[in-house]
Amino acid sequence: MAASGPGRLERLAGTRFATRIAMVTERLWPLVLPVLLVAGLFLVASWFGLFRLLPDAGRYAALAAFGLAALAALYPLRFFRLPTDRQVDRRIETANTLQHAPVSTQTDRLVGADDAFSGALWREHQRRMAEKLGQLASDTPRPRVPERDPWGLRAIVPLLLVVAFAYSSSPYGGTMSDAFRAHVAGDVPPVRIDAWVTPPPYTGRAPIFMTAEANRNQTAFSVPEGSAVSLRVTGGLGDETLTYAGRDGVAIAIDPEGTVAATTEQAGAAPARPSGTRQFAHTLGGDGALVLKSGETELGGWTFSVTPDNPPVIAFADEPKRAVNGTLELAYTIEDDYGAASARAIIERRDDPGSDARPLYAAPEMGLSLPRRNAREAKTSQDLTEHPWAGVETALRLAAVDAAGQEAFSEERRLRLPERPFSNPLARAVVEQRRVLALDANRKPRVLDLMDAITIRPEDTFTNMSHYLAIRSARSRLVQAQSDDQLREVVDYLWEIALGIEEGDLSAAERRLRAAQEALKNAIENGASDEEIEQLMAELREAMQEFLREFAERAARDPKMAMPEMQMDGQELRQSDIDRMLDQIEEMAKSGMRDQAQQLLSQLQDMMNNLQAGRQQQQQGGQQSEMRQQMDQLGELMRRQQEMMNETHRLDQMQRGQRQRGQNRGEQRGEQGQQPGHGQQPGQGQGMSPEEFAEALRQLQEGQGQLQSQLDQLMEGLRGMGIEPGEGFGEAGEAMGEAGSALGEAQGERAVGEQGRALEALRRGAQDMMQQMQQAQQGDQGGSGEGGRQQSSDRDPLGRPKATTGPDFGESVQVPDEIDVQRAREILEAIRKRLGDALSPELERQYLERLLDIQ
Repeated sequence: MAASGPGRLERLAGTRFATRIAMVTERLWPLVLPVLLVAGLFLVASWFGLFRLLPDAGRYAALAAFGLAALAALYPLRFFRLPTDRQVDRRIETANTLQHAPVSTQTDRLVGADDAFSGALWREHQRRMAEKLGQLASDTPRPRVPERDPWGLRAIVPLLLVVAFAYSSSPYGGTMSDAFRAHVAGDVPPVRIDAWVTPPPYTGRAPIFMTAEANRNQTAFSVPEGSAVSLRVTGGLGDETLTYAGRDGVAIAIDPEGTVAATTEQAGAAPARPSGTRQFAHTLGGDGALVLKSGETELGGWTFSVTPDNPPVIAFADEPKRAVNGTLELAYTIEDDYGAASARAIIERRDDPGSDARPLYAAPEMGLSLPRRNAREAKTSQDLTEHPWAGVETALRLAAVDAAGQEAFSEERRLRLPERPFSNPLARAVVEQRRVLALDANRKPRVLDLMDAITIRPEDTFTNMSHYLAIRSARSRLVQAQSDDQLREVVDYLWEIALGIEEGDLSAAERRLRAAQEALKNAIENGASDEEIEQLMAELREAMQEFLREFAERAARDPKMAMPEMQMDGQELRQSDIDRMLDQIEEMAKSGMRDQAQQLLSQLQDMMNNLQAGRQQQQQGGQQSEMRQQMDQLGELMRRQQEMMNETHRLDQMQRGQRQRGQNRGEQRGEQGQQPGHGQQPGQGQGMSPEEFAEALRQLQEGQGQLQSQLDQLMEGLRGMGIEPGEGFGEAGEAMGEAGSALGEAQGERAVGEQGRALEALRRGAQDMMQQMQQAQQGDQGGSGEGGRQQSSDRDPLGRPKATTGPDFGESVQVPDEIDVQRAREILEAIRKRLGDALSPELERQYLERLLDIQ
């Protein structure tokens, strides 16, 4: 024994102690674990407040169950045994894979007589065995719990214990003493009643708080029809009921909208039973009484006198009439308790269309402007001369709708819808057949026959062969048209042909002037800002100059079309007088004298209407050459392509803005979820719905297809004149087709790119066409010096192309269009709005500031 050395024996003793602890642990842990799990479940139930929710009988049952579970968990402890020394040594030898029991040998003794030789031999054996004990290590506990719980269900209890401990600090958490404390009923909390009436928003009346201190002694209230009464009860027994009895005495029970549980607890006492907040709501449709009861006890009562909301009254103030410029003028009166919400004119046919008629167009829609505040009368004018129903006998009624949805109608008036007068017989014939086809698509064969009759001898009927080609093109389209949409395209094309025959390009200037006047009129009525008034006045001045320039050029080309005099109050007006009138209108609108500005604008509009009427009476024809007609058609085609590209760009930007705002609102809701009072303001974020956006793209796609068809017709017309269309026109047609496909796939950005490519290709084709036309003219003139002077006179003293040489295709003077300036303004306004958003990141704000160059 001494041979082994004292150091090795000390290390062996330490290893034995550690191994004994490990063996005790692995034997005791499986027996103690059930006890700990039962105790943990008891704590979970206590901290979650389950014992507070159970009645006393249930609480006793739960305690009994936990007691039995604890006894059952303690029972296996009776089988616990401490490990013996022999078992500890065998565990060390097994853990260190020692052979011949070297650990046990150190404590073993010889059996029998202890002679010198046997003692020496035994000590030598102990010494050799001790040499194997130099690197002994104790074993780790192996309780084998996973073998008994292979699913790891024991881990659920610690998780629940952590959550329950955190929950116990909340107002609804429990304690361990809840299981051993009897429930004592607490006092019923006092009842708090809050009652108010909210009138409909369109009445403009403020809510009435019936339980406010000022109204506490008042039980009768007068409110508008449709008002919403709301009542909130806090505390009490929770059995409160609300009934509403009308004039007939029948009581209607009003159910609470919901109960929000709220637990109150008195200091030093057991928790009281839950009380709640109950919300009641009811819409008042007539006189009645509201009664709140708790059981048989009446807590409050209120009587309401409901003021009925009468339907609006609308009537004609004057007979419907046709204005000088052909618009339909309606004067009417509207009366309503709180003001009408909208009004419209209902137009119905009164001729006999036939039982089998198939009209292509519905009745024209005409919205009516509402009277201003404290006024009854109003007036609305709308140009219906382009609608296929123009010239048809109709019945006209007016309809008004108030904010409550009540609708009223006026008496009926019969009239023939105003139509545009055409002095050219061929234009009148085209418009007449257009109306016949639009009112009854089944009369298509008759329209084809009349087209054939008109074009059977073109040399006798047409002075301008481009008109003949246009009508033959319309006939081809009509023959191929099968669906109603295709027939409507033909109807629109016939109207364009009639306008081209009657007055060429002047209609564009006329429409622009009328649109500018209408926009300024609406802006003044709606109280627009000074900046908007200034922009609209600039547009009106430009439209007025273009309109008067067209008159002057037309008079210069045809002496018979002398420009009528513009008069006001019997005095002739000059250009300076018109400019002075426009300045006065702008000053009055900005200074708040909107009524006087509207009156002066109406006088200016009447003056323009008289000027147009005089021009229409003086028209005697004046046909243009075929080349001029083709140039005008190409200019119109390019203008419409530009407008379509701008509209596509606007829709694409709108869709992107809506997606960005949706993402921003989602981020803001996440950031503001814990900041009350920072909700979204009503009305923000509104825009086009997916259905409206799809319909807009569909209309753009149809319009793009029409432009492509018109380009094909233009190319056919040029070939008929001996002019071969350049490659630009072919590339433009291909780009238009790609743009239409992109619109069909809702790819706005790609569509804008293709439309821009089509517009650029049209410009190249126009330049090539102009060169061919100039070569043809020089060939006809024989290259004389007069021709050279004529070519040099195609520009005015400022170097701009004259209107008599065709439209400017944009290759001469690079001046931004109005749409480009407007788009730049919209971009700057969007940047300023985004910069004013307090939620924008700092990096984004710095970038926007650099864009505006305000640092």
